[in-house]
Amino acid sequence: MGSTELRKGAIIELAGKLYQVVDYHHIKMKRTALVRLKLRDIIGGHTTQQTFQSDEKFVRVRLDSRSMQYLYNDGGLYYFMDEENYEQIPLSTSQLGDAINYLKEGSSLEVSSYKGEVVGVELPITVELEVTDTEPGFKGDTATGGTKPAKLETGITIQVPLFINKQDVIKVDTRTGSYLERVS
Repeated sequence: MGSTELRKGAIIELAGKLYQVVDYHHIKMKRTALVRLKLRDIIGGHTTQQTFQSDEKFVRVRLDSRSMQYLYNDGGLYYFMDEENYEQIPLSTSQLGDAINYLKEGSSLEVSSYKGEVVGVELPITVELEVTDTEPGFKGDTATGGTKPAKLETGITIQVPLFINKQDVIKVDTRTGSYLERVS
């Protein structure tokens, strides 16, 4: 595909690595035109900027995505089951990245792969997790803006309002790791 066909969100293969186009700009010059791309390494997660001639050809990639349910972990491996064909696959902590902080048995996520290799996972935007440890709330502690640390059932510790107690179930934003609301 040519550079004029690139769009934000497109995934391309470049020098053997997969990149998602974050932003692009066409730059017209006297004798030639350039394309400046801001790219995010799908596996590494870092972003980079590169400039190409406008007639450069890119290999567009389509990732396979499937919904999988988290079953259990055994050491450094986390086992998932495909919700359509019930096939089970293990993923390592490096393949899961920060998603580990929000995984509980039975939860679902999207697993993306390319040529049979897992290249990323996508969590739901919010998850509901139980508070396993925090300082007790006191009568009169309301939404005054004060926060305290709370350890959740997956092991992650986040800041929560003062009125949250042990065994409360709260909604957490998986993009930022922040408290959203008390569920029960």
